[in-house]
Amino acid sequence: MNASEQSSPTNSDDNVFSFDLKSVDGQARLGEISLPRGKIRTPAFMPVGTAATVKAMYPEQVRETGADILLGNTYHLMLRPSAERVAALGGLHKFMNWPRPILTDSGGFQVMSLSKLRKMTEDGVTFQSHIDGSRHHLSPERSIEIQNLLGSDIQMVLDECTPYPCSQEEAASSMRQSMRWAQRSRTAFGTRPGRALFGIVQGSVFEPLRHESADALIDIGFDGYAVGGLAVGEGQAAMLSTLDFTTPVLPKDRPRYLMGVGTPDDILESVARGIDMFDCVMPTRSGRHGQAFTRFGKINVRNARHADDHRPLDAESGCPATSSYSRAYLHHLIRCNEFLGSMLVTWSNLHYYQDLMRGIRQAIAEERFPDFKSETQAGWARGDIPPL
Repeated sequence: MNASEQSSPTNSDDNVFSFDLKSVDGQARLGEISLPRGKIRTPAFMPVGTAATVKAMYPEQVRETGADILLGNTYHLMLRPSAERVAALGGLHKFMNWPRPILTDSGGFQVMSLSKLRKMTEDGVTFQSHIDGSRHHLSPERSIEIQNLLGSDIQMVLDECTPYPCSQEEAASSMRQSMRWAQRSRTAFGTRPGRALFGIVQGSVFEPLRHESADALIDIGFDGYAVGGLAVGEGQAAMLSTLDFTTPVLPKDRPRYLMGVGTPDDILESVARGIDMFDCVMPTRSGRHGQAFTRFGKINVRNARHADDHRPLDAESGCPATSSYSRAYLHHLIRCNEFLGSMLVTWSNLHYYQDLMRGIRQAIAEERFPDFKSETQAGWARGDIPPL
């Protein structure tokens, strides 16, 4: 990793959150978020540490890939080991040995997607745990309380992730409830120097609703603005068209975070539309199943064609997992369900995602992002293995 590109943790006594927009290239933005625990270079990809761990990775390895910030999950941590226990053990940073910034989501998406039974009211949502069936209640106030107990640096308001497809009337009702919850989340958060609260724009794929939601959140006032309710089945074209009419109405002096996205191509296209922050389980989940993301495109090392391939995934990569192990060996490990296979391909994927972000940031700084985007997409399309 280039020393000039490696950020350092800050030990400043200035307990502030700030966002510095350094350069733009079209709508693509180069910036830096400052927090007491460190700086976050944007555009940024946040590896997902659902249950206080990035699966199949050591925290030190995750940092060495270039990650400035991780995402933790309120829903999973409130159920196990509990936010109160994490707080008693010194907070999430100490608990998982990650001294740098952590963003926690609100838990709302997992409540909607994982809980067996749930009942939603204006107050919040009551649900059954997917682990043991125990009943829990998550309100905007309780979500913020949990995130405060965890000690995260960036927190998210509780919202309802509107399902797709839905009617405009259903999307409007869901969005407006989320806006009322956003106000309650803002009140519960109060003033917390050195920490930040982000609002979440909802409204499905409907332009008037996205604008109404953005206006409501801006009126409340947040440190950053996320775009939620995408990558839920609408397809890339609909997601990008929604960003086309959503990001232009968000404040230019605040970070913009696209939640739960996505593939490397999703990231490139979304950066081109003004997004600054991303998270997704794809590089880690795919890694555990033997799918590698590379500058040549996706490589499924489980496929038989790799059984006798002595080449590494990418000999020019700075990641040892990518450059030092043959595809044949990775194929063997994955087919045998060896833990090391999941670890190596996950490591390779996270390194590639951070390589992609480094390239994006450099291209914006040099005002050549459109060319970088085209060249990167062409590399994926070209691949490096002749068709069978």
